[in-house]
Amino acid sequence: MVKSIAKSYDYSLIAAIFIISIFGLIMVYSASMVWGPSVYGYESDFFFQKQKLNLLVALAVFLFFAIFPYKAYESKNVLYLIFFGSLGVLSALLILGHTAGNAQSWFKLGARSIQPSEFIKVGVIIYLSAVYAKKQDYLDKFNVGVLPPILFLVFVCGLVALQPDFGTAAIIALIAATVIMSSGIGKKNIMKLFAIAMAVVLIVSPFIYLLKDDIFTENRMGRISSFMDPFEYEQSTGYQVVNGYIAMGTGGLTGTGLGNSVQKYGYLPEPHTDFIMAIIVEELGLIGVIIVFGCLGFIVLKGFWISTKCTNAFGSLLAIGISSMIGIQTFINLGGLTGIIPITGVPLPFVSYGGSSSVLLAIAMGILVNISMFNKYDKKYKSKQTLQYPKEEQQTNYYQQNKYVSRFNSQQM
Repeated sequence: MVKSIAKSYDYSLIAAIFIISIFGLIMVYSASMVWGPSVYGYESDFFFQKQKLNLLVALAVFLFFAIFPYKAYESKNVLYLIFFGSLGVLSALLILGHTAGNAQSWFKLGARSIQPSEFIKVGVIIYLSAVYAKKQDYLDKFNVGVLPPILFLVFVCGLVALQPDFGTAAIIALIAATVIMSSGIGKKNIMKLFAIAMAVVLIVSPFIYLLKDDIFTENRMGRISSFMDPFEYEQSTGYQVVNGYIAMGTGGLTGTGLGNSVQKYGYLPEPHTDFIMAIIVEELGLIGVIIVFGCLGFIVLKGFWISTKCTNAFGSLLAIGISSMIGIQTFINLGGLTGIIPITGVPLPFVSYGGSSSVLLAIAMGILVNISMFNKYDKKYKSKQTLQYPKEEQQTNYYQQNKYVSRFNSQQM
């Protein structure tokens, strides 16, 4: 059985994850080797060493979730933990959280920081996927089948927005929307959701107006202004965008060579974080673009392909949610870099520096790999077992090989 499971893993997907992660580690070193010493007084490899440690932790997390049966997340206990844990942690963050980047989004643990909202993304995907998979037989009933999970989503997004972190709240809402729309709720229920959303906007509008000075801060409005015309605000809010353009324009097709970026010498702020793609284009040109787009595109499309092959509703929705998360975050990061949308500070998946982001992606990719493995294993080996065993032995054999999953499934909502 162990050999059969090992053969069922999608090693092309695993390879793509490892390639872009190692590539990201190399680029973090290149992008931060000047910024770290000149701005923070660190050693040139400080961010590289920290990211290497992040990836080692992420590797252990990935292996665990790649082995652990994904169907166990449907259990009532896990869903209760996600529901109350998410609301509890986000509420505690408003009181005990550490402020960084104008948002109280972090828990400070000694020298390290954890951003809970990153992990909430996976929690929301699992919760919505499990609940809507359970409700497949009565999704046409709006009040019973569609609305209850959305109330949880509203509370989560509201608590994240109060940090205030409107960008992450919007990302969670977009990811959730892909899961909800893919669950089979029907056009009438989609229209009802749209009507409710419009009603909520009307109700909330007076409060937004009263708190406009706190919501529409100079920093946030500056991002809008720099989005409209970054060169007009080149010495203020448009500084990062303009220097990102200069970096990409300098790189051209062939790039200046690995390690030869000029913009990382104090011109492009925090080049190892959300604007790391500008350094990649400057140093590696089209080659860097192909590596990033090729790996990320493959991971996203592979995830959607896995969802179409999955015969389990929960696994299918889970794969859709995870793939959408990677795709949405990639679009928002690169959209801000290229001026398509205002910059939001969203990291580029697998490439940008960040501990919470690395572990989040490890969890998500481990689950996706596990879904893919079970799909292939069930189709290739379970069908053979069905033919080999007499009818009276088939059920016994199935549960003997899947005792762990069966125990959790017995607790499904």
